[in-house]
Amino acid sequence: MSITGVFFIPSNPNASTALATITDRLHTSLADDPVPVGRWALEHKLMRDTPSCVPAAASRAPPVPRYMQFLSLSYHPNHGFIYTSAPNAQATPTGAAAGAGSMIMTTVPLPSSGTLFQHFMYAAQPLWCHRHSVAVPGGAVYDVGDFRVRVGDVRQTQPTGRVRGTVVEIEWRGPSLVRSIAMQMQRVGSLAGSGKVGGGEEEDDDSAVGLLFAESVEEADIDAEYAATTALIREFWGKLGVEGAREAMMLPDVGKEVKGMLRKLKQKQDRSGESLGEKDEDPDPEAGVDVARQFMEIFRFNR
Repeated sequence: MSITGVFFIPSNPNASTALATITDRLHTSLADDPVPVGRWALEHKLMRDTPSCVPAAASRAPPVPRYMQFLSLSYHPNHGFIYTSAPNAQATPTGAAAGAGSMIMTTVPLPSSGTLFQHFMYAAQPLWCHRHSVAVPGGAVYDVGDFRVRVGDVRQTQPTGRVRGTVVEIEWRGPSLVRSIAMQMQRVGSLAGSGKVGGGEEEDDDSAVGLLFAESVEEADIDAEYAATTALIREFWGKLGVEGAREAMMLPDVGKEVKGMLRKLKQKQDRSGESLGEKDEDPDPEAGVDVARQFMEIFRFNR
């Protein structure tokens, strides 16, 4: 689990995108030279609930649109992300869903994600309509100092094919409390799942070190790291000098899962195996949830 920022630069249908400009400035505007390390891809599908044909009463607030989003990321191949509007989402004066917790994130095995989308496309068609699908079919990945940058053009594939713009994900890969908590959670879960916790002096020592680490960390420390790292990401982006971008950072519920990991570690559930000791087909089902929220916020356009 990493702390990231996502930036989207929209483009007109018949105009060139910002991809070439961003790629050039990665090479000319930064102190560290970018090192190409691979390719990446994503696919995103947006659904919206079907508006009621019954007129709303004058005394009642207009209904809040509800959304369901499906996302797959090539660098998190074990699962798909599903983001849905909460049943109790309230409307603001601008008509937008209000408050933290208005969207709910779930991860499922990637084949199941496709099956669920097809189910809502056909079996639930009167209630949900498919608004659009977009994809980054072949983006580039660069390591730049302590950052990993993913950049690519966003192409709409449904309902009509067109280029929507360029998306940039900036991931902090330097020292990270958030990543340390996630790695410790995986370590303790792996030991418990293999039956080694409590089974030997070395395993007990590793588990004890992890629990001592968790006891010294508070949720406020996690919030502080997200704020500080977000500032570093914004500074990095600012050096590229690209205008007109929409950003997605510090969204509601960002950091929710890593705080849950910290609470589990503090509860010492690794020795009972109740929450940490069960193996799963997906070794890290919460990997990527923060960046998935950011992509989904960006791609909820033309709703």
